[in-house]
Amino acid sequence: MALVCGASQGIGRATALLMAQAGAKVIALARSEDKLEVLAQELGKFGENHSYIAVDMSEHQALSTHIEQKLKHYSKIDIVVNNTGGPPAGPMLAAEPQQLLSAINSHVGTAMVLQKLTFASMQETGYGRIINVLSTSVRVPIPNLGISNMTRVAMASWAKTLVGEIGSYGITVNNILPGYTSTPRLESLIKSTADKQNKDSKEVISTWENSIPLRRFGTPQEIAQVITFIASPLASYINGVSLAVDGGRTLAL
Repeated sequence: MALVCGASQGIGRATALLMAQAGAKVIALARSEDKLEVLAQELGKFGENHSYIAVDMSEHQALSTHIEQKLKHYSKIDIVVNNTGGPPAGPMLAAEPQQLLSAINSHVGTAMVLQKLTFASMQETGYGRIINVLSTSVRVPIPNLGISNMTRVAMASWAKTLVGEIGSYGITVNNILPGYTSTPRLESLIKSTADKQNKDSKEVISTWENSIPLRRFGTPQEIAQVITFIASPLASYINGVSLAVDGGRTLAL
């Protein structure tokens, strides 16, 4: 049983569909119930017993109640894909402390809540996958994404700490670091950058694509393929890594 967060669009949606196609039972989680209902119909093409949860992940009490109900029904959740939309763009100098606290709550806080709720069932089965969809900013900070840079690094540190605590139970914790990927989030960042630099969006797209050795943006499906592999038994000895899936853009070793 796989819990896929942020499943209403982009990477989360592609991951939910691919995992279902690979044979997993999927619980799709996001805020938009309308989009989740459409997704549920598509998931039904790959077997029965899929479901969804419409909830704001930053509302931890409501989130806990929903997950506890699903655990009563399904008895276990083996795979958790932590995938949350990034904070608004902006330089670190203009950021307020409350913005950082809110982002940490939505990302690290939510991941901690889900880990605590699902740990017992993973421990019992001796199999578990915690997969965090973060950003290449874990390796190299991205300009004009001050709060996001800090939040992603905090998530990566949480994950690395957790590795040493739960690995003996057969549970792995890994981070996927997408580069420029064709999602609504990227569209928003392109528009923000174009407005700030007084440029046409096409010019920003061209500049960003040229910074990637493959000379193109990734697709949500390409990121989902890596997530699905990490979630599978084929990745049983991959633990505690932050894997860039970015077409070679990140220059850090």
